[in-house]
Amino acid sequence: MPRRRTSSSSSSTAPRNRTPQPVRIQRRTFGDVVKAGLALVALLVLVVGVPGALAVFIGWPLPHEVPSLQWLQSEITVSTFLNILTVVVWLAWAQFTACVLVEVKAALSGVGVPGRVPGAGPSQLLARQLVAALLLVGATAASLTPGLSQLGHGMEGNQKPAVAAAQQTPGLFAQQQEQAADSAAALAAQASQAAAHADAKQHGDTKYYRIQPPEGRHHDSLWEIAQRHLGDGRRYKEIYELNKDRVQPDGSKLSEASLIRPGWIMEMPGDARGGDLVEVPDTGAQVSPDLQQQLHDYAKTGDQAQGSAQGGAEGASGGGQVSVPQQRPAPAPDPGHQQRDGGDVASDSADSFGLPEALLTAPLLAAGLLGALGRRRRQALWQSAYGAVGGRRGMQPPTPTGDAADAQDALLVGADPEGVRLLDRSLRGLATQLAAESRALPTVYAAWLTGGDLHLQLAQPAGRPPAPWQLGQDQTFWMLARADGERYEDVDTAAPFPGLVSLGTLDDSRLLLNLEAVPGIVSLSGREADRAAFFASVAAELATNGWSDRMTITLVGFGENLTPLAPSRLRHLDGIDDLIETMEADTRQRRGALGAAGHDSVLTGRTGPAQHTRWAPHLVLLAAQPSAEDAVTLAELASDASRLGIGYLVGTETGELPGASWEMEVTPEGRLLAPLLGLELDAQLLPLPQQRAVVELFVEADPERDPQGPAPAPPFLVDISEQGRPAVYARLVGPYEIIGLDTPDGDRSALLHEALALLLLHREGVHPRVLSSALWPRGVTDDVRDALLDRLRVWLGTDPDGTPRLSADPTGRLVLAKSVVSDLDVLRSLYHEATQGKGVDSRVVRGRLLTDALVLVRGPLLADRPEGRYRWLTHEIIDAQLPLLVADIGLALSAFHLEKDRAEKAIEALGAALNSAPGDERLWHELLRATHATGDDDRLRALAADLVARGGARGVPPRTEALLDELLPSWRGGATAAG
Repeated sequence: MPRRRTSSSSSSTAPRNRTPQPVRIQRRTFGDVVKAGLALVALLVLVVGVPGALAVFIGWPLPHEVPSLQWLQSEITVSTFLNILTVVVWLAWAQFTACVLVEVKAALSGVGVPGRVPGAGPSQLLARQLVAALLLVGATAASLTPGLSQLGHGMEGNQKPAVAAAQQTPGLFAQQQEQAADSAAALAAQASQAAAHADAKQHGDTKYYRIQPPEGRHHDSLWEIAQRHLGDGRRYKEIYELNKDRVQPDGSKLSEASLIRPGWIMEMPGDARGGDLVEVPDTGAQVSPDLQQQLHDYAKTGDQAQGSAQGGAEGASGGGQVSVPQQRPAPAPDPGHQQRDGGDVASDSADSFGLPEALLTAPLLAAGLLGALGRRRRQALWQSAYGAVGGRRGMQPPTPTGDAADAQDALLVGADPEGVRLLDRSLRGLATQLAAESRALPTVYAAWLTGGDLHLQLAQPAGRPPAPWQLGQDQTFWMLARADGERYEDVDTAAPFPGLVSLGTLDDSRLLLNLEAVPGIVSLSGREADRAAFFASVAAELATNGWSDRMTITLVGFGENLTPLAPSRLRHLDGIDDLIETMEADTRQRRGALGAAGHDSVLTGRTGPAQHTRWAPHLVLLAAQPSAEDAVTLAELASDASRLGIGYLVGTETGELPGASWEMEVTPEGRLLAPLLGLELDAQLLPLPQQRAVVELFVEADPERDPQGPAPAPPFLVDISEQGRPAVYARLVGPYEIIGLDTPDGDRSALLHEALALLLLHREGVHPRVLSSALWPRGVTDDVRDALLDRLRVWLGTDPDGTPRLSADPTGRLVLAKSVVSDLDVLRSLYHEATQGKGVDSRVVRGRLLTDALVLVRGPLLADRPEGRYRWLTHEIIDAQLPLLVADIGLALSAFHLEKDRAEKAIEALGAALNSAPGDERLWHELLRATHATGDDDRLRALAADLVARGGARGVPPRTEALLDELLPSWRGGATAAG
C-alpha cells in the first residue's frame, strides 16, 4: 500500500519578494511573417473572395418566386445543376465564416476553449490554424491575454464568484500515475523533451500560460491546453511534469488529483505555440511589476523543483501531492492475513474458483445486492407465514443453482457491509454536525475510499470541516480516518449525498461519483456491450446501496430486466419521448418546491428539519443515443439539474453530446477514461451473464411470486428414528454444543466451531471462498485457508466405512456427510414429517413429532457465540427462519390440543413457542383464543393488559385490536384503568 505523504501547508505561504525582472516579448521571424501573410490571403479568399465570386459570376441561385408544379417536373439543366451547387457552396462558406468568427472571438477574448460549430470539425480546424498563424504576428502575446497582464493587479477581479465557478468546473481527479512498465522509447522521448526545454530556458524563451476562468460549461484543462498549444492533448503530461508541486500565486499547488484553477500559471514546453502565451524573462514590455514578480517567482520554483528531482530521494519524499487522496501508513496485518482496505477484496488465490470477478471486485455493489436480497427473502418469508395457508412456500427459500449459485457465492465473498456502514454513518454524521452548526452541506463531486479512509472531494473550499473530519491534501478535500468514522452511531437524518455511485478503482482506491451534483450531463462512450455493463453496474448499486434513503432511478434504453432488484426505486421507460415528458414535469415540480421552501438547492433542504423524502434524488440513466434535437432538450433540462437533485448519465456512440459537462469512455479492456478530467480507472462493470444471474436470485425471492407446486422440503432431512442416530450431533438452537467429537486444543477451537456451524447451516454446500471470507472478512492467504480445511477434515474424521465427513462436491463446494447432523436439521425434519409426512394420516404421530420438536428449542440460534465472531450471520435469513419455524410448530401443536378441547395444553405449547418467537403476532392471537376457551375472563383481561403494555406508544396492532373487540369487548376500559 502506498505510504501516506505529509502534505506541506502552502495556503498561507506567500512568495518572497524578489527583484522584478521585465518580461521579454520574443521577436517574430521572417518565416512567421510569411505564414501570417499566407494565412491572411487564405482568409480573405475564403471569407471575402468566395462570396464575391459567387455573386459576380453566378448571381442569386434560388428562384425569385415560388416554383410551380410544372417547374418541379421539368428537366434538370446545366443551369439548374450550377444553381444547386452554388447553394451548397454558400452553405459551406457560411459555416466556415462562423468558424472563423468563433476562433477570432476566442483568441481575442482570452477564453481557453472556443465554442464548437455544429458539424464543422475539419472546417473549424482549418479556421483555427489560419487564425492562429495570422495572430501570431498580428499582436503580442500579452495583448491577446488581457487577464495575464492584470494578474498582478488583483486575483479576485479576474475570477468569477466561487459558487458559479464551482458549478461550472468539476473538481475532479487529475490522476495519471507513472507506470513502471513505460517503454524505453517513452523514456527517450521524455529525455528529448527535457533537453528541448532546457535549451529553451538557456536561450531565454521560457513560455507561460495563465489559466482562464470558465465560460459557460467550458473550462480550461491540461488536456485542452496541450491540444491548443502543443497540437496533441495527450502531451498534457509534459505540462504537468513542468508544473507539479510548484507554488501558484494563490499559495496552492498543482497535483494530479486536483483541477487547475483560474489564475494559475503554467510553464509550457519550448515548442508551445499560440497567441495567448507569455515569454520571460529579459524583456522591457509594458507589464505590471506584480506580474513580473509572480512570473519570476514561479520560474524560480521550477528551477528548485528540478533541483529536487535531481536530488533523488529527497525530492521523492517531500510534501508533494499524490494523484489520489493521500493515505496513512497501513497497520501491520495479522499473521496469515491479507489486508482488505477500502472495500477491495483480497483475493484468496490467484484465480476466482469460477466465481464472477465482476461481483468479487465490487464490494459496495455486492454488499448492496446482498442486503437487498436478504430483505427480499425475509419479506417473502413473512408474507408466506402470515398469508393464506394454501399459499405457504415453506421455511426455506429455493436453493439457487448454476450461475445463480455462483453469483450468490460471489456476493458473499465480495461484499463489504462494514465499508457500506462506515460510509453511511460517516456521511449522515457529517450532515448532523453541519446542521447543528447551521452550516450548509458542501457540494461534493466525489468520494474516495482509500486505505480505509474516506475522502470527500468538494467542488470548492467550504471551510474547516467539523471534527473528527479534517482537511485533506488541500482545501477541497475533507478526510475522515476509518478509526474516527467507526465511532459514529446511527442518526435519524436524511442521507446527504445519496447520488454517490462507484465508478471503479485506481490501485487500492475506490472512486464514487456524485451523479446528482454534476453541473450538466455525464456522457459515456464506448462499445455498446461495454456501455451496457457499466450502466447496469451503476443502476444496480444505486438501486440497492446502503447510504441512500429514497430515490428514483429512471432507465431508458436498457435495464427492463433489472427492475426486480428494487421495484420501488427503478423505473423503466420505453423511449426518450417519455423521458423528456417525465423530466420536464419533474424539473418544474422541483423548482417550485425549492422556491416554496425557500431553499437554494436540495443540499440546503437536506439539513435541518427537512423531511427525508422531500429532496430524494432523481437519477436518469439513458443508454440509447439521443437524436440531436433530443440531446439539446436534455442539455437544457440538465443545465439546472445539480441544484434540483437530478443527475443524467447518457450513452453516446460518437463521444460528443451537447450539454455534456463530463465525458467518459469505457474501453474493451475494462478501463474508464476521462482525459479532460485526468481520470483513468479500472471500471466497475456488471456484464450481461452476471445481470441475469443476480436478477434470477431476486425473482426467485419475490414475495409476490405465485408458488409453484407444493411447499419445498427442507434442504436436508434426517432419519428421526432410533436407527438414524448421527455420529456427530451439534446443538445450534440455544447454546452451541457438539456431541461425538473431542474439543480441539488451542486457540483454533473457536475457528473450527465457527466453520462447522457455517457448514451445518448450508447443507447444500459452501464454496471455499465463501467459507474463508466468512471466517476472515478482511482477507486470508491460501496457505492459512488450506491449513484450516485440513484441520477441519482431521477433526471431523471419517465414517466407519472410511468416507470422510467433509468432502467436496462436483462443483468444488464443501459438504458434510449425512452422519454429521444439527438440532436445526432435526427440528426441520420433525416439523416436515408431522405436517407433510406420517403425521398427516396419524394424529398420534403428529402430536408426538410436534412435541419432540418443541422440546428441542432451547433459545435463539448460537445463543452464546463470542462477540466479534459469526458476523456472516448478518448475511443469513436464519434469524427470521428459526422464529417462524418455532412459531409454526407452536401453532400446530396448539391446534392439535384444541381439537380435543385441551386449552391448558395449547396455552403451554404457545408459551413455549413465545419464548423463542415473542414478536410473532400469530402466537398471541392463538393464545388469546386458547385463553378465551378456558372461560376465565380475569385471565383473558390480564393477557389483554399485557398486550397493551407490550405495544407501548405504538399501541396494539390492528388485527390484535379487532380480535380483542371480538373476544373481550370491555378490554379498552381495563387498558385505560391499567394505564
